[in-house]
Amino acid sequence: MSSSGGIEERDSGPLHAAVTGVLEMPLTPLSDDDVVEMMRDIEKCARILTAVQHRLLVEANERSLPARFGSKSIKKFLIETLRLNSADAGSRVHRALWVGTPHDMAGEPIDPPLPHTAHALESGEISTDHVRGIVAVMNRIPRGVGPEEREAAEQILAEFARTGSPDDIGKVGDRILAHLDPDGRMSTDLDRARRRAITIGRQRPDGMSPIHGEIDPVLRALLDPLLAKYARPGACNPDDPDSPAIDIDHADPRVLADAASRDRRSAAQRNHDALHALLSSGVFADRLGAHRGVPVTAILTMSVDEVEQAAGVATTATGGTVPMSKALALAERSQPFLAVFDHAGLPLHLGRTKRLASPAQRLALIATLHGCSRPGCDAPASLSAVHHVHEHRRGGATDIENLTLACDACHALIHDGPGGWKTVVQGPDSRYPGRTAWIAPVHVDPQQIPRLNHRHHANELLAEVLARIHRRNEDERAQHRRWLPTRTAGDAA
Repeated sequence: MSSSGGIEERDSGPLHAAVTGVLEMPLTPLSDDDVVEMMRDIEKCARILTAVQHRLLVEANERSLPARFGSKSIKKFLIETLRLNSADAGSRVHRALWVGTPHDMAGEPIDPPLPHTAHALESGEISTDHVRGIVAVMNRIPRGVGPEEREAAEQILAEFARTGSPDDIGKVGDRILAHLDPDGRMSTDLDRARRRAITIGRQRPDGMSPIHGEIDPVLRALLDPLLAKYARPGACNPDDPDSPAIDIDHADPRVLADAASRDRRSAAQRNHDALHALLSSGVFADRLGAHRGVPVTAILTMSVDEVEQAAGVATTATGGTVPMSKALALAERSQPFLAVFDHAGLPLHLGRTKRLASPAQRLALIATLHGCSRPGCDAPASLSAVHHVHEHRRGGATDIENLTLACDACHALIHDGPGGWKTVVQGPDSRYPGRTAWIAPVHVDPQQIPRLNHRHHANELLAEVLARIHRRNEDERAQHRRWLPTRTAGDAA
């Protein structure tokens, strides 16, 4: 250690030599592909080194090094020894508790609380931000959830993290939690009713009024489709005299596209302007027309089993959920659409010769896909367009088997040029026949593996992973039963 109590300066050792060699490597001679590949390698090595840091932290704690050097805790020890700030040191300690490998009294390793996440980090496939997101989701799982369901949830999150963004871990977790706790054991109707509120604050001297609050699932389901249509870029813009407003259905598409290109409002500003236009127009819900070929109203999907049992949640076209009791109450009205389908979904075979999908086809896609089909995208069905997997201009038919959902941003990624994505339909031998898989460009996925989007189908992943866990546990129990008579006979002898 140096006299200042910091990190000792070392000029030797294989790790130091390797890092120094990379640091001094000239980058100009590298090709573009070499630069990308080197970035991948460096990031992977940095993640593996993070797992090594966790090992050393656990080792230091098990050796009681903090007490030996006069530190009050392992966090304080890291702050003093590595010159870390308090937040960084605390974050490392917290991560190590979840993905570090401790040892028992005999020195044998013990599985960490998140074994799948730990393995993904050790292999360099995920980052510390992924770990932080997974930990946050696992902390939200209710204590009443069984160990097998908890393990399945962690495995799904770790698998998603291998190809997805850390920013999306929480959204995937929301989907999983909705299936682990479909009846809202964490938050009852009474809890939601108690928290519901929309508060409009006192008007300020500049004329503006603050507004905040929480809305229940039913109001969210009713509000989302309205904003999806009237808060879209280019619509209801008070600063643009040519912007279509309530009469957006009769507007020239080119006028709307031009207005969207000029629109510099934030999403929050567009929401405000849309509500202003709707409330000031005096129209009723049944006069709001259509959005992307279907009525602007709450579209709820649920399975036959959920209807019969009156349990679980219904899914809205905007990606939200509504408790089953509330969804069935909504279904009694004339305005919301209710799509009920079996486990396999209702196939809609409409061999159409024209390019645009029919409203019936779009409703079927909403009910079965729930949102954009590109892996990792969480855009709901209300913000997605109908995409021909086999392009219409190249002979692709407007049949349900050749249609999928893709949000506008993801739809633009599909092209034949450099960096373009491709879509294919999974064959009958696939685990998910008929579903649309996306193939990323080489710089994203050098192996060009077709991948599915499970963001909107957490229930199928949970069922699949749980089945594997149950089979594994049953095999272990069977092996134990075979081992026990042999051991008993040996003891008797």
